[in-house]
Amino acid sequence: MKQFLFRLTLGLAAAAALGTSAHADGGANHQTKQSPPVKMGTSGGSVNDRSSAFCCGGTLGALVRRDGVVHILSNNHVVGRSGSAAAGEDTLQPGLIDTGCNGANSNIVGDYAGDIVPLGTANVDAAISVARSNVDGTGSILDIGVPCSGTQGATVGLPVMKSGRTTGFTTGTVQAVNVNVSIQYQRGCNQGRKFTVSYSNQISTSNMSAGGDSGSLLLSNDGTPHPVGLLFAGSSSVTIHNPIQHVVNAFSAGGHTFDFVGSSCASLTDGSEALSAGGRAPSAADVDYVREVKERHEADLFARRGVIGAGVGADEEDPEEAVIVLYVETDRAARPRGLPVELDGVKVRIVPTDPIVALNGCPE
Repeated sequence: MKQFLFRLTLGLAAAAALGTSAHADGGANHQTKQSPPVKMGTSGGSVNDRSSAFCCGGTLGALVRRDGVVHILSNNHVVGRSGSAAAGEDTLQPGLIDTGCNGANSNIVGDYAGDIVPLGTANVDAAISVARSNVDGTGSILDIGVPCSGTQGATVGLPVMKSGRTTGFTTGTVQAVNVNVSIQYQRGCNQGRKFTVSYSNQISTSNMSAGGDSGSLLLSNDGTPHPVGLLFAGSSSVTIHNPIQHVVNAFSAGGHTFDFVGSSCASLTDGSEALSAGGRAPSAADVDYVREVKERHEADLFARRGVIGAGVGADEEDPEEAVIVLYVETDRAARPRGLPVELDGVKVRIVPTDPIVALNGCPE
């Protein structure tokens, strides 16, 4: 409990420092039992997400259709219990984390569809539950409304937003793309063996989250809320998301259909349309060049003490200059030493962080 509260406090403090804005209730209304039809962006999880001393939960992020059937999208480690859940297991709103571990105090909103995309495969942490009739069929998300059904690729500097169980509605920007990162998980609900899963080509944003926000849908914040990513991990410095196209690909593999429930908006291949309105960001060509440099040196970078993530972002002083972004696990009071300041003429930006972990919530 102390560790969870400490991380939550760090996350909220860092969010304020980074300009992440809270909206509406800042989270409280996302943790209560809703009167149906139930909206997304709310507390939820498996009916069995508990251990001998704890109960856990995360966020029910969005409505999707797989083969024409409406499902709730979240993370594998939230509704699938990191591969431990059985097909048909009840998905609750709110999750046990917010009901004193008593599932009788929740709405049963879904039935787990099974381990379709096992954790550690397909480069995503994603799972779906077949939605019940008490779910809002428009796909409406708390504090956001109905999202676009078309998706959008992430670009450095893209303004984004999410609605989640713990911190409610928050906004931020894409800090880096093509992020290769190691994420720490725990097999049970705040108990059991810890293990690490490595991901490639992920999205990082400024800190927008805290424990319990896992499963939130990341959307563009430019007037047309396109799905951009699926939030699944973070620290007090950064939030990590699966690119939305990776999620779509994972569930459509094998000839299945998969799309988002929402308003009709054309899909965008990237965020250049949003940024061209006045935002400053590196060009696609510069990002691609820096990605090549990063990949050339990545083995050496990850061999260095404390390096747990590397991506392509923007220089803090000149947002139009693409740089390598390194996430380094370190004591926040100590700036990492011995790391390169540039590679092949490309600047290296260091982001100190505590461990980057899967953001389910686990109070007592």
